[in-house]
Amino acid sequence: MREAARAGLGAVGAGVTVITGLDVARLAEVDPFRRTISEHGLGEHGWIFTLGVILLAAGSVAIGVSLVRGKLATAWSVGILALLAWSAGLAVTGWFPKHDWSVGPSLNGSIHRVGSLVAFLSLPLAALIISRPWLRHPEWRTPARVAAWLGLGSLLWVAGIAGGIVLAENSGLAWWQVMPLGLVERGLAATEVAALVALGLWAARRTNAAGLDLTRADHPAADPG
Repeated sequence: MREAARAGLGAVGAGVTVITGLDVARLAEVDPFRRTISEHGLGEHGWIFTLGVILLAAGSVAIGVSLVRGKLATAWSVGILALLAWSAGLAVTGWFPKHDWSVGPSLNGSIHRVGSLVAFLSLPLAALIISRPWLRHPEWRTPARVAAWLGLGSLLWVAGIAGGIVLAENSGLAWWQVMPLGLVERGLAATEVAALVALGLWAARRTNAAGLDLTRADHPAADPG
């Protein structure tokens, strides 16, 4: 279990390093305040961006496995399915490049947009759902609360973007013109990755998971109060 968590955290760290490296290396070309992270998927650097996103997605799956093995979540529960949806959304986002919608519709661009939406909505839900039963557990309430707060923070970023879209509809502007979209997306991505890392570190700490079941002796829902 600890090996899966460590492998997952390593892959997530590698993916974040790759994408952050692109941000730094292409600072003169890609304005981080206005251009989204997916801008790196275009042109000759596209394969590097795809590699970073796939590493992040693979690491997320490994963290999900470690959460199940550590009895912090059950297999095929809503929280784990949401974490898998985040991973799938990331993979789709990395594989299908973004599109310049000013030149007309695009199938690849539509798939990319749906993948991004699924990913950004699924991770905070996964963090909130997985952590919820453990929020009052005497041993695991601190990591559970960290994951929950980061999940909630991610949802607030999403709500901010949704608010910008509503404002744009009422002002006649394009929705990406009413906010520094690149900065907002990077803030959202950083918060969601932090929530993912919190889940991975929590799973890595669960060293006594072997042989345990979610019984009244171990499951937080059985705690009084």
